Parts: sequence; C-alpha cells; structure tokens
Amino acid sequence: MKTRQSYQHGSLRKIRRKKGPAVWEFRYRDNGEFGRREKQLTLSTADFPTETQVRRHLEALLWRINADSPRCLSKELTFGALADLYIEEEHLKAIAALKPGQPNTIGSLRVSTARGYLQIIDNHIRPRWGMAKLSEVRAAQVTAWLKNLSYSSLTKAHIRAVMSRLFKKAMLWELLPLEVSPMSLVEVRGVSKRRKRPTVLTFEQCEALLNLLPQPYQTMALIGLCCGLRVSEILSLRWTDIDFDGLSMHVTRAVVRGIVDEVKTEYSDDELPLDSDFADRLRGWKQQCPPSSEGWIFPSPVTGRPYEPGSIQQKVIRVAGKKLGLRNVGWHTLRHTYRAFLDASGAPVGVQQKLMRHAQVSTTMNVYGNAIMDSKREANTKVVKMVLKNGTKAENVAVVGFCGVNETAPGDGNEQKTNPCNCLAPVAL
Repeated sequence: MKTRQSYQHGSLRKIRRKKGPAVWEFRYRDNGEFGRREKQLTLSTADFPTETQVRRHLEALLWRINADSPRCLSKELTFGALADLYIEEEHLKAIAALKPGQPNTIGSLRVSTARGYLQIIDNHIRPRWGMAKLSEVRAAQVTAWLKNLSYSSLTKAHIRAVMSRLFKKAMLWELLPLEVSPMSLVEVRGVSKRRKRPTVLTFEQCEALLNLLPQPYQTMALIGLCCGLRVSEILSLRWTDIDFDGLSMHVTRAVVRGIVDEVKTEYSDDELPLDSDFADRLRGWKQQCPPSSEGWIFPSPVTGRPYEPGSIQQKVIRVAGKKLGLRNVGWHTLRHTYRAFLDASGAPVGVQQKLMRHAQVSTTMNVYGNAIMDSKREANTKVVKMVLKNGTKAENVAVVGFCGVNETAPGDGNEQKTNPCNCLAPVAL
C-alpha cells in the first residue's frame, strides 16, 4: 500500500569557503520515479544575503517537491513564489537567454515576450507583491498601486496583464479556488485610446520614398507596401517561401532581436497571393541578393543572418521620410498604408482581414482603419451626389408647409367666418 508523502522542509545551511564569499547549501529529497534521492542546491550569498531571502526564493521549489503532500494543498504561497513557478514552467529565462541565430525550440512564448515578462516581474511585480500571500493581493490595492505608478497607461496595462496571467496559473494549479480572478476587477484607463494618429502615405509619397531607398531596403519596403507584412516577417523570409510559379508567398516565421521564432499569432501564418508584376520585382532582387546558407531573402552581408530592423528604421527609413517632409515614418507605416490602400480599392472588410492576417476584424477596422484623404473625399462625394441628385437647385425645392388657403366655416346664426386651412402641402418659395 502506497503511503502518503510527508511534507519536507529541506535542510539549509551557510558554508564558508576558503576563497570567495560564503554560499547557501540546500538539501532535499527527490521522490521521483527512480526512488528517493537526495539533491543539493547551491546559492550565492551575494544574491541572497539573508536566510529569509533565500527561503523565500526556495518557496516555489518546496511547493513543487511537496506537490503530492496533503499539507501542500493547504499551504498558501507568496506571489513571488507563484511568479517563480510560472517562470520555471514557461522556461522564461532559457528563452530570454537565446542568442541571435538560435531558433526558439524551448517554449511557446516568443523571445521578446519572455524578456518582457521577466522585466515586468523583476522590476515591478516582485518588489511590491513578492512577499505578499496570494490572498493578500486584492483588486482595490492593485488598482491604487497602478494608479500611483509614474508610467504610461500601456505599461500599466502590461503589468496588469502579467499579474492576471499569474492568477490564472494559480487557479490552474489549485493554489486558489476556481473563481473570478481579482485582476478582472482592475481597470487601467486610457489604454484603448490611440494618442497618436498612425501615418498613412499617399501613392505619390510611396513612390518618392521607394526612389530614395537603396537596395536591399527598397525591396523590403516594397514588400511592406504590397503585402502588408510586419518587419519581423519581412526580414525572416526565405526564397523557399516564394512560389513564383503559383504566385504566392507563405508567411510562416518572424525574427525578433535576431531570434528566428514563430509568427505573432496562428492567424499570421498564412499564404498570400503575389501579383505578377510584384513577382517580377522579386525576381530582379533575387539576381542581386547575396548568397546565404539558409536562403534568406535579405541576409546581412556581415553576418549572413537577417538584419536588425531598428537600425534600418532609424538610419534609413526615417531619414528618407524626413527628406520628403514626413515625420515618424517607420516600418509599421508601410503596413498601415497597405491597409488604407485596401480600403481605397473597395476590398470587402472580410478580405482585408484575411490579407492583414488579423485574428479579429475589429483590429482591421479600429487599429488600421485610417483611410487616406483622397479615398475619404471620394466616398463623401458619392454620398453628396446622391443627396444632390441631378444638381437640384434650391429654388426648385418644394417645402412642405401650410397651404394658406382660407376655408369657410359656419358661424353663429346666419353669419360665416373664414379660418386658414391646416393641411400640409408643398409650398413654392
């Protein structure tokens, strides 16, 4: 008969060394499939100066090794320990440590996402809520804390989102009852409002911009304007993604900070049509393209790997835009312009959503729904012409009013009196 596992606290002691600072030595039993084995973990006193700090750090480990113990189910963790469990399960540190050129085969999160989560946890959540028990993190307190932070509304929303994700994991791991997360009651105002109107280029401005860009940046920008790809998708394209015979392009990956990863969402992974004239432009670039071992469409001549988009935007795209008198022209300007051109072409909203590869049509309409002025003027003119059909002049317009004709009504006795008619009829002005 299998006995229930007793709760273990492990053994912690400080060991002084002949050279270097002292270290913490933590010993515990691992009741795995190979039997009970004693394990040892060494921690630096520089990272954890006091015993209280190191025990707080070991809290998540103790919860994991005591997961089968009945006492573990009743033991309440701190929010910092919950964050440690989440970091371990999602392999955040391993993903964040990936170097340029290394594929992300570790976890489901992107490198930029993992690094962002770690930054929010270490810089914001852990200093304020790391020592608090899960039941002590209340919605009203979090709301007041976020309100007093001197950060933008978007940053506050990101902090709230990470805390919400941690609470959901706590419910999944049965650390909290399956109920509404307190973070669902926390609101961050001003996030949904776009403070800056996105720049949308006209056809003439697009042509002028492309003429100012040298290769390979000209072809990069051309793909953004003709296909609406994100810069991370443009720079991660391989020649095997282009089907010149079938006139199609398969978008399947993205490169962020030099790390080749999956595309932003499952809806971003899609096959897009290629216009024949645009395909000819790509063939022209293929004849000039430097060779690379992995067949990149835009390999850096220095590394043979994809370019870094940030430096290109600052040193090439923005500089060309300023020469044309345009401000804040960047990679995403090309994607916004592509969406505006789709609108100007009269493409149905559903088709626009598919070409933009958005999960929700609301994103297509709200975030990218800034049509160019010529298209808005043309649409408005069509409505005005329908209202003023056939050039109707004001003097010919009939106005509905009282007809003004007097009608005779019987009076008292034999006399009669006249009253104005109250009927409505067209009256010429």
